[in-house]
Amino acid sequence: MPRTQWSDDENDLLVADYFVMLAADLAGLPYNKAQHNRALRSTLGRSHASLEFKHQNVSAVLQGLGEDWIRGYRPAVNYQASLKDAVARWLTANPDWLGAVDRGGVSKPNPGVRDGAALWIGPPPTHSNAPPPMELDRMMAVARKFDVAGRDARNRALGLAGEQRILAHERASLICADRPDLADRLRWVAHLDGDGAGYDIHSFERDGSDRLIEVKTTRGWERTPFYISRRELDVSEVRRESWRLVRLWNFSREPRAFELHPPLSNHVSLMPTSFQADLR
Repeated sequence: MPRTQWSDDENDLLVADYFVMLAADLAGLPYNKAQHNRALRSTLGRSHASLEFKHQNVSAVLQGLGEDWIRGYRPAVNYQASLKDAVARWLTANPDWLGAVDRGGVSKPNPGVRDGAALWIGPPPTHSNAPPPMELDRMMAVARKFDVAGRDARNRALGLAGEQRILAHERASLICADRPDLADRLRWVAHLDGDGAGYDIHSFERDGSDRLIEVKTTRGWERTPFYISRRELDVSEVRRESWRLVRLWNFSREPRAFELHPPLSNHVSLMPTSFQADLR
């Protein structure tokens, strides 16, 4: 009779082994998935196929968490809730993993920071290119449960690195457009003046008109949710012609981006997450 349910101990062993491979993968170091599979089979007594599929399940949980996953294990979302708990236990026991832009030095230098070339800015996610509804719902449920948007917003190092990368992109784009004069006038507003302006970078279009850029950075996939402040929303409406939101994603590996133009309600679902309470 086939075994179906995995125990917490089994899940914990598999998840720990997955992160060993993922750390090597992110660092560009060689590792042997077949060798890892054989070692787990001898320990857990599970089949090769079941372990491969379970690794795909771990990838799906990490995708929902807005985290990197092993590209050789394509996310498979029909996982048991106990696996999600096992991933959460591993991350709780290894808090530096979530906090690091470069994985605390275990990975190669972050391409998002070192590369000064212009990024390819692709189209934003839409309903037409969304994953199947069940898959998307499950990914979003994981993101909400673990407050992935809040985690990215609190990771100041990640935010600064993302802003720095977009600043380099804007400079390279203006130079390529034969506007070095505008490139010299770029201003990293959030770094110089703080976060109160409602945007992070003051850049320019080729014709010299303003580009007021708010940068939102994640290591996760393009549909990872993010927070936006009331101030940012207000400025996006008042400066609608010039304000832009640049979403930088897949930051740990090969940074990609898309751009949203106001009104943001055309692109995203905006949900209030806090309220001001005045005593009566």
